[in-house]
This record gives sequence, structure tokens and C-alpha cells, in this order.
Amino acid sequence: MNMFRKKPLTDTSKTESVSQLKKSLGPFDVVALGVGAIVGTGIFVLTGVIAAKDAGPGILVSFILAGIACFFAALCYSELAAAVPVAGSAYAYSYSSFGELIAWILGWDLILEYGLACAAVASGWSGYFQGLINGFGLHLPVSLTSAYNPSKGTYFDLPAVLIMLLITFLLTRGAKESARLNAVMVVIKVAVVLLFIVVGAFYVKPANWSPFAPFGFSGIELGGATVFFAYIGFDAVSTSAEEVRNPQRNMPIGILGSLLICTILYIAVSLVLTGMVPYHLLDVKNPVSFALQFVHLNWVAGFVSLAALIGITTVLLVMSYGQTRLIYSMSRDGLLPTRLSAVSKRQVPQLACWTTGIVVSVFAGVVPLDKLAQLVNIGTLFAFAMVSIGVIVLRKTQPQLARPFKVPLMPWLPIVSTLCCGYLLFELPRTTWVSFSIWLVLGLVFYFAYGYRHSALGRSQAVEDGSLRQISG
Repeated sequence: MNMFRKKPLTDTSKTESVSQLKKSLGPFDVVALGVGAIVGTGIFVLTGVIAAKDAGPGILVSFILAGIACFFAALCYSELAAAVPVAGSAYAYSYSSFGELIAWILGWDLILEYGLACAAVASGWSGYFQGLINGFGLHLPVSLTSAYNPSKGTYFDLPAVLIMLLITFLLTRGAKESARLNAVMVVIKVAVVLLFIVVGAFYVKPANWSPFAPFGFSGIELGGATVFFAYIGFDAVSTSAEEVRNPQRNMPIGILGSLLICTILYIAVSLVLTGMVPYHLLDVKNPVSFALQFVHLNWVAGFVSLAALIGITTVLLVMSYGQTRLIYSMSRDGLLPTRLSAVSKRQVPQLACWTTGIVVSVFAGVVPLDKLAQLVNIGTLFAFAMVSIGVIVLRKTQPQLARPFKVPLMPWLPIVSTLCCGYLLFELPRTTWVSFSIWLVLGLVFYFAYGYRHSALGRSQAVEDGSLRQISG
């Protein structure tokens, strides 16, 4: 039963006090991290693909369904992030709620989520980058323009790999420096998204919204499960808790504030986009700029392409940041090699950054975008469900824990959050479940081969047991 050993919450508070990471982020930084992670590929890439293939104009409802599920999960994240402000997000919360094995499974799941999210976002960035340079008459060899697909003559997505490596370099410069750059890019991209909404609204044709649900409500449901990918940013925000000043106050502000802003933007963009262009024409990598070109607003399309590049870059920055902090936390606990928790002079887990960057760049170069998005969603939904259950468990097992922010209507809202996530999980394709199951089996093999024997908590408990035996002897 040692595999279910739980990390006492006194250990998490001790971890925060001796952290090697620098507390440098304020409330604006945290909100900007959330908006930076959420507004990107969801608006600039997935809106078109999902409208064309799954939901039609009903993508508006898909975003609402996903947004509601995320709101309930965000409340749960806010409570735990304020009460347990350490790096590692859902992994760290589960270590205290469910024990080491479940925490490992969730951490392993989040590694998949963040890694493939970054790869998917890098793929979307590549599409907008190529659209931008093509406008200047520059063209890459077809074989280097997209992921492996011999039938289309593509074998490797070079721009996706290069942007991922550049992002990794930026992360090694420091958290505050990365946050400042992110904040500037967030302001630019939100301004351009608002420009698209205002200008595009004059070119909306209500006839394009009919039929509203060409694939039926099942298509809208599938769309909701898929666009969930667009909302995962606030999970990445929660990984920053160890580097946030006054996390008890600023984490709930960052998580809930960024989610509210982004949900409004998503709904407005999907409404305008499907009103400007018939949904079946939107199966492109750059649907927003395509819509503007469709109505001959090429000058605005140029701004949007540039903003999309900036916006998607911030998503990459924040999601990569989240994964490095997760790996840092798991390594510090001994479940991954301890070298990955080594911190540089800039107080950055540099080896974790480069390991993440190189592995993700390989996936971004060869795996198609739609396959990446579905795998990210199943990992995210699983994590959200576990965090929602974790709030209920900790309320029962740790009633004395200081909770600066509390989920209202306990235990009903966490239960609703869990049910919403479970509902969307079962809307995902069977092949996604098979791939996810294989990943979890590989994780269990690694845990029993390495993590169980090297666990810092396990070793400390073994020392305590040995000391007690000596005293009793």
C-alpha cells in the first residue's frame, strides 16, 4: 500500500518556503499568462477545422458547452491553487488527496497534455507563418511544410520545430522576463481579435448560419469535446503558483479572470467567423485570416496573420512553461530523474526546459494537428475531473486547511464539474482512448521501474520507520 502514500500538506507548505524558484509574478502577470495560453490556437486554428468537420455554425454552442465545463473545473482549481500554492498543478494536489500512484498517473497524463498541446500549437503557428511569408512570395519546399503525410508530399514541419526551439530558449531566460514578453504579446493579440470581431461583423450574412447544426447535436457535442483543447490554459496558470506573489489571492484572480475573458472572445469570434464564410469552406489552418480574405479585407487579414503568430507564440510560451514546472515538481519528488529539477543561476529548471523543447519539437514536426488535439483533450478532461474530485476529498480529509478561496455550493459544483468532464470524455473517438490507455500503461511501467523506488516521500518514510524501529528496539 506504500504506492498510495500521501504527501502531508505540511510538506507542500515547506516546499513553498524553501523553493528555488523566484516569486516574481503579480495578478496582471497571472491573468496575462491565462489569456496568453487560452487565446491562440483555439481561435486562430481550431474554430475553422471544427466548424467544417463537426459542428458547423453550432460551434458557438460547442464553445459554450466547453466553457461551462471549464468554469466549474476552474473554481476547483482556484480553491486548490490558493490552498496548495506549489508548482505541479493537479499533480501536486493529487499527491495530498489520493496518494502517490494516482498523483503519478495524473502527472504522467499532464506531461502528455502539455507536450502534445505544445506540438499542436506549434503546428498551427506553422500554418500562419507560411501564410504570412507566402504573401511576400516566399515558399518553403512542400516536404517541409507540414507533418508526415506522404499522400500530400509532406514529411516534416520545419517552422513548427524551429518556433518550439526558440520558445525553449526564451524560457531559459527566466520567469519574469518570459511573463513580460507574454504580457506585451497578449495585449497585441487581444486588440487584433477585437479588430476582427468589429470589422467582420459588418460582413456577416445570417444565411451562413443555416443550417445551424448540419451534423446534428452529436456534432456539436463532439465539437465541444474537441474545442476543450482551447481552454486548457488555466491549468498551465496553476503551475505558476510557486512563482506568484501572494498566490492565495492572485491565483483565483488569474484562473477565473482569464477564463471569463477568453470565453467571451471565443463565442464572439465563432459567431462572426461562421457568419462571414460558409462553414464547409473553413477547413484551413488559418480560418480567421482566410475569412477576411474571403470578403476581400486583405489589409485586415495581414494584421490578423501577424497577430495570430504573436498569439500562438504566447500559447507556446505558457504551455511550455507549464510543462517545465510540472517536470520540475515531479523530479523534485523523485518520481522523475532528479537532474531535471536542477535550477540554473537564473532560477530556471534549464534541463527540464530543453528536454521538453526537444521532445515536443519532434512531435510537432511529424504528427498531424487533429490527432494531437484529440489526445490533448482526453488528458485535460481527465485532469480536470481528478482535480474536481480532489476538492471534495480534501474538504473531508483536511477540514482544517486554510482555504482563501472556496468553491461555492459544495459538494454539488465539483460533482457537476466531474460529470461534465466525464460526459465530454465519452464524446471523444475510440482511437483516442486506445492511444491514451497505451500512454498510461507506459507510465505505470516507468513508475514501478523507477519512480516507486526513488520517491523522495518513500525514502523519508523509510528513514522514519527505521528510526522508530531503532527506538523501539
